[in-house]
Amino acid sequence: GDKLQFSDTRNKFTAVGCDMVAMLLNGSSDYSGGCASLCSTKNSIVNGSCSGVACCQAPVPKGLKKLSLEFTSITGQLGRLKKDNNTPACSEAFIAEQNFYVFSTADLNNTNRTSPGYRPVVLEWSMDGGNCEEARHSASYACKENSYCYNASSGFGYHCNCTKGFQGNPYLRGPSGCQDIDECSTGRLCTHSCINAKGNFSCVCPLGISGDGLKEGSGCNGISALQISIVAGLALLLLILVLGFWTHLLVKKRDVVKKRQRYFMQNGGMLLKQQLLSRKVPLRIFTSGELDKATNKFSDSNIVGRGGFGTVYKGTLSDQMVVAVKRSQRVDQSQVEQFVNELVILSQVTHKNVVQLLGCCLEAEVPLLVYEFITNGALFHHLHNTSIPLSWKDRLRIAVETASALAYLHLAAKTPIVHRDVKSSNILLDMSFTAKVSDFGASRPIPRDQTHVTTLVQGTLGYMDPEYFQTSQLTEKSDVYSFGVVLMELLTREKPIPDGQIDEVKSLAMHFSTLFHQNQLLKIVDSQVAEEAGMRHVKTVAQLALRCLRLKGEERPRMIEVAVELEALRRLMEQHTVLKGEEEPLLPLLRNLSCGGEMNFDVQPSSSHDVIAKDESMEMILLPSSDLSC
Repeated sequence: GDKLQFSDTRNKFTAVGCDMVAMLLNGSSDYSGGCASLCSTKNSIVNGSCSGVACCQAPVPKGLKKLSLEFTSITGQLGRLKKDNNTPACSEAFIAEQNFYVFSTADLNNTNRTSPGYRPVVLEWSMDGGNCEEARHSASYACKENSYCYNASSGFGYHCNCTKGFQGNPYLRGPSGCQDIDECSTGRLCTHSCINAKGNFSCVCPLGISGDGLKEGSGCNGISALQISIVAGLALLLLILVLGFWTHLLVKKRDVVKKRQRYFMQNGGMLLKQQLLSRKVPLRIFTSGELDKATNKFSDSNIVGRGGFGTVYKGTLSDQMVVAVKRSQRVDQSQVEQFVNELVILSQVTHKNVVQLLGCCLEAEVPLLVYEFITNGALFHHLHNTSIPLSWKDRLRIAVETASALAYLHLAAKTPIVHRDVKSSNILLDMSFTAKVSDFGASRPIPRDQTHVTTLVQGTLGYMDPEYFQTSQLTEKSDVYSFGVVLMELLTREKPIPDGQIDEVKSLAMHFSTLFHQNQLLKIVDSQVAEEAGMRHVKTVAQLALRCLRLKGEERPRMIEVAVELEALRRLMEQHTVLKGEEEPLLPLLRNLSCGGEMNFDVQPSSSHDVIAKDESMEMILLPSSDLSC
């Protein structure tokens, strides 16, 4: 009747024949679907295939209630393959349940119309009374208990279905209607216990085990009471370990603080603070944390130098200032007061050719000294480890600046200081090649009322004063000897002791002296120096260097004399009065120049024995009166 229609989801329209178009009509002349089928040869027809060759299929239109068919020829030969008498066979079309019909080539020649066979078809129906929303308010509403309503796909009427967990006829009441499904009866849903409920069920896991209990779910895979106890025990153990570790860190941190305080006291920290307050010295006291951070915990990659008196690290402070941090030797507890006094004295040294001591840290086992950072390396490197040599003009200026700095330490500082380790690797150069005397790890102050102090012998082989080595008596003349070796390095670019040949070869000092007295300086003097300075100039510097290297300290010139002669020589060179040749050294001319006023020293009386000489390049230095006599 009108309430029945062909199911569009469970049926399929099929047409069998050749050279035809089969059309579906929805009870009138309106086309609602169809398909076309062609046949060329028998070889193109395949059993089981219904894709347009001898057989075609199309979906059933939605809402189709009546079946009307129309065939149209494509080539004028409507029907199946022609028989032997060239009479075309008939075509057929039908609606059948989806997947029921399977095409066979035999169907093309089936002319037995008296017994065509039956093909199942699915018809849909729906309850009358409007859609679900309208029907629910009607007395004829057909959906009974435990069921739900859904609108028919045709757009007319509605259907009923049992709700989830129920089965039966949703249009009937009582036992024939929708009844509860006992899911537990199958025993295939839960891993352990199953409890049935109306329209539902639940799986129960044993006590102490969690999970949904479903075989197709997570099951009962939780932890048991024993496992809970184990986990709780492990958690408690972990908590104890964390608390223990935290306590250990606190204790360790407290120990570190105490250790730093102990080192600070051992290294004379309190005494240093008192000295700084009383003398108003602007020396900064750093914490070990500041220097750890500045040097990346004293990483080997930050090392810029090693020496007999400590290791030097490059560091960057929190204000981005670059400094040199030196780990000095351990302080002897019996000499703490002396160490602090020397530290205060060094902090008061202010000379443009002396590396400035900025501060210290006494919280480490080994005191840390912080200096200004000089960027261009040591003189030793520029003389011996580079292919770009220094000009003689630069070398002479470096010699003047170094001598000026040492003279300042010997005479002009508040307490005279003997460096005790003057060498080319302790003379640093900035980017303009200005000399900076550094590394005061071995330096010692000498009271003005004493001519020497007796100490353990320290220094570097090749530079060390032999008189000091034999007597252990340190005087300012020990620095003069070492500076004389540096002068020879500047002249020759030779090392004081040849590498790896300490026992086999003479020292630079001995070799230089021998060649000088044999009038064979050209064999050892750097060719660049000989060319730029001239041998007359070279002999003058060589003679000064040899005077510095005399075995008896009392026969050596004072550092201030060396500085004055070198400065005079430098100015003479600038005035282009040096003649290249083999004439006698310029020493007499230098003495006349230093006494004739051309050096422009500002000389002021200081005591009965000393005067103060002030020069723009040498700052303020002390000149003995006897040295100024002409």
